[in-house]
Amino acid sequence: MGEGVDTRIGPPSFGSERETLRAFLDYQRATLAMKCEGLDDEQLRRRSMPPSALTLLGLVRHMAEVERTWFRRVFEDPGAPMVWAKEGEVDFQAAYDASASTRAEAFPVWEAEVAASRRIEAAAASLDMVGHQPRWEEDVSLRMVMVHVLLEYGRHNGHADFLREGVDGTVGA
Repeated sequence: MGEGVDTRIGPPSFGSERETLRAFLDYQRATLAMKCEGLDDEQLRRRSMPPSALTLLGLVRHMAEVERTWFRRVFEDPGAPMVWAKEGEVDFQAAYDASASTRAEAFPVWEAEVAASRRIEAAAASLDMVGHQPRWEEDVSLRMVMVHVLLEYGRHNGHADFLREGVDGTVGA
């Protein structure tokens, strides 16, 4: 980004559906991490524009919840609690409040959820593996989950572009 070196591994031009989905998802994960590189906690907590409370750190926390909700809760443990919501609640907005958060608090949680998601995906026999989305009370395939999470990253990485530019003027990638 900007003055730094882009170390992301681009998705392949050819590959199976699964390899392509996996690579695009990892690319988007790496993009969010890259947007946060070199920033201190205060910069990571800097809000976009009032009244929005959106921050880079809030996006990292939110994506940890997205990973947990769409992989762990769907395929392993439907009762797995959300990290930042009040006990027993499914509240994605709670993660956005990063006013007291730090890189040391948020990034290890996000990285652990990404690792769990990768483990679940790698262990699946196929993209047709069926899980149950408790919020929707509906069965979903691993394929659908991977596409949904990929779209979540794409959407929020667009937000991260603007947030990063607002912090230090860095644009690109």
